[in-house]
Amino acid sequence: MAELSLRQPVANTAPREGYARIHGLHHWAFRCRDADETRHFYEEILGLPLAAAVQHDRVPSTQEYCPYYHFFFELADGSYLAFFDLMDGKGYTHDPATPDWVNHLALEVDSVEALETAKKKLLEHKVDVLGVIDHKWFKSIYFFDPNGIRLELACRTAPIADMKQKYENAEKVMAGRKARMEQMKREKAGK
Repeated sequence: MAELSLRQPVANTAPREGYARIHGLHHWAFRCRDADETRHFYEEILGLPLAAAVQHDRVPSTQEYCPYYHFFFELADGSYLAFFDLMDGKGYTHDPATPDWVNHLALEVDSVEALETAKKKLLEHKVDVLGVIDHKWFKSIYFFDPNGIRLELACRTAPIADMKQKYENAEKVMAGRKARMEQMKREKAGK
């Protein structure tokens, strides 16, 4: 079997002159409605350990008074998924102008078997799951957490050579964007 591209960079392989090297994600933070239900979902259903928690009455960066709990679940690579509980019962809200499928957080698992195991666990807990979807270079499932945040679990399936080809073609694909937008405008005007 060809070597898989799991966690092997193909575009960001060397420092860029004049830029700080960003090595990875430290944490991604969301607002949650209730810390207890969020903990249950991420610890008991997804299996992520609670790794850190803090409570502040003032925001450290602005000193704004806004009591909150900030808690972190650790991913296997040492990065974190974090949540803020502002203790007001309000959670994450979607932008009504954006389709629900656009904004989502994709987390990586290491095999198709792990993806199937996660899907089974989610279904056992009555979580609606879409997929397994084959994107031709990764497979994934989609679902919502109790805060309304769309999540994706993904497993890379492409060999590193295919990923290098995607990198080499990325600029070409994006160069077609303006022409596609003009085509869509013409199609819309013709209706």
